[in-house]
Amino acid sequence: MSMYRNRTQWSTATDKELLEKFRQLSAATRIPASRLLDEAIEDLLVKYNVITKEEKKNP
Repeated sequence: MSMYRNRTQWSTATDKELLEKFRQLSAATRIPASRLLDEAIEDLLVKYNVITKEEKKNP
């Protein structure tokens, strides 16, 4: 049974330098990494016209 209601856990490989800067951003802003990833994915979906800005859930 999943411990998440509205989330899915997944795994990926990331550039080491990008990941370190991402972790630093999360620590400096005190914004959880999962929330930052949600925002980044939404921005990519808007960029490639998969969703509209109005459909975004995150600022």
